[in-house]
Amino acid sequence: MSGRRPNPPRRVLLKLSGQALKGEEHAGISPGEVERMARLIAAVHKEGIETACVIGGGNIFRGLGAETRGMDRVTADSMGMLATLINALAVQEALEKLGCHTRVMSAITVRQVAEPFIRRRALRHLEKGRITLFAAGTGNPYFSTDTAAALRANEIRADVLIKATRVPGVFTGDPEKDPEARPIRRLTYLEAIRQELRFMDTTAISLCMENDLPIVVCHQDDIQQAARGDDVGTRVEKPARDG
Repeated sequence: MSGRRPNPPRRVLLKLSGQALKGEEHAGISPGEVERMARLIAAVHKEGIETACVIGGGNIFRGLGAETRGMDRVTADSMGMLATLINALAVQEALEKLGCHTRVMSAITVRQVAEPFIRRRALRHLEKGRITLFAAGTGNPYFSTDTAAALRANEIRADVLIKATRVPGVFTGDPEKDPEARPIRRLTYLEAIRQELRFMDTTAISLCMENDLPIVVCHQDDIQQAARGDDVGTRVEKPARDG
């Protein structure tokens, strides 16, 4: 049964898929999907919640996939980080058209289009009510945007990391391929790692576990409810205390 948590989060980080921005296209950016994503983010912000976002770049370029085709991993990951910056700028424009105040902060220095990521400045933007989009991953190769999201969420002291997907949470299998796959409503960090559920990479989950940062995995259409603290999707956190 759905219900409201007694202490809803005040500051959230949304991890959103770049793949969602391509819509029905094979790759690239669909203006309609960008607007749709912006409306989802704006709905969270209008709840009075300080809102930060990390958007993937898989709709433009996926570094790990390029490595398997013979490209140098460091070069491929650098290209992938720039793809996340392109997506962040596209979503920023759509948010501004909706009347939201925004900032894009990049882990790679591109001063003409984005601020460099500085933690204290990011906190100030959030306190001022600006939707803050963190781009270019961690600025280093070999780290996924999931890990970047976990890192930034911890740096800004977010109350929860919300990962939006195409399905309503974590399942025992791939619900798009396995009709027998069952939803999992609660997980501990160690269960998620040991069962290799792969909704986030191990580094990202471990970083959240070490800092006791809850993760909510939900359908992208449910991020507003998740940000409010409603019981949607799958919640990953430390084990409940007995008694």
